[in-house]
Amino acid sequence: MIAFRRFSKRFGAQLAVDDLSLEIGRGEVVALLGPNGSGKTTSLKAAAGLVTPTSGSVVIGVDARPALEPGARHHTSYLPQKVSFPDSLTGAEVVEFYRALRGTPASRSLEALRAASLNGAGDRAVGTYSGGMVQRLGLAVAMVPDAPILLLDEPTAALDPDGLCAFYGIVERRRDEGRTVLFTSHQLGDVERLADRVAILVNGRLAATFTESELAARLADRGVMRLRMAPLPVDLMARVRELAPGATWSGSDLVVPGPVAGRPRVVAALQAGGAEILAITSEEGRLDSFYRDLLAQRETH
Repeated sequence: MIAFRRFSKRFGAQLAVDDLSLEIGRGEVVALLGPNGSGKTTSLKAAAGLVTPTSGSVVIGVDARPALEPGARHHTSYLPQKVSFPDSLTGAEVVEFYRALRGTPASRSLEALRAASLNGAGDRAVGTYSGGMVQRLGLAVAMVPDAPILLLDEPTAALDPDGLCAFYGIVERRRDEGRTVLFTSHQLGDVERLADRVAILVNGRLAATFTESELAARLADRGVMRLRMAPLPVDLMARVRELAPGATWSGSDLVVPGPVAGRPRVVAALQAGGAEILAITSEEGRLDSFYRDLLAQRETH
């Protein structure tokens, strides 16, 4: 349904996306992850037909039309990262304007407002909306066309809990209907809940692709376990460092880095040695350091 074929985009001297090849199938939900400036938004706009490739191509739909073709845009609905609407219009008037623009049935307006959990505020002026409600209105507008491809740029950035719940429901229903969803996010929770696959962009290049479970495992293996306890005898600490070479003290916490699979062995060794563990917590690996490592790996190849 979406195929980036060696897609590159340059803005003057700035290479925003470099030789991206990625295919997204029917009924698949894919998240684009990456630090700021990694090319996520440019790639999404290219799929929406809003950016002309410097080289390569982006095609969409079952007939693999170039995304730039006006007819291809009927296959997509796009939610930009920042949305704004006239303050004097009501939410319902905004949605109705876009419904008329896209030529969809009149019933789509109310359906879209309900899908975005805005049915209670549709008659209020946009100027009275909170930031989260404006974002929900943007979601409603994105729901107006009955498009097989949904493109969402940081859709949860300003959402409140009700809006977040509505967004999850929208994406899950679209997947169940066989629709394709491509979205960008900085939130791991969005990825864990929704994504079938994750494509990571770093400095405009595709650094890696993972399933959601593969990414979770990679981040977990880069995390640490913290154990609140009294100082250990020298021989027991030596045993811990045999199992986890990077283990160290931080105040009254024993910090054990490394793969999740190795942590039960450390806990078992401590208990066998008579140590009293007062508390155990785990911390996931950080995305920013993961991005840096992926970039370093690319630069060495």
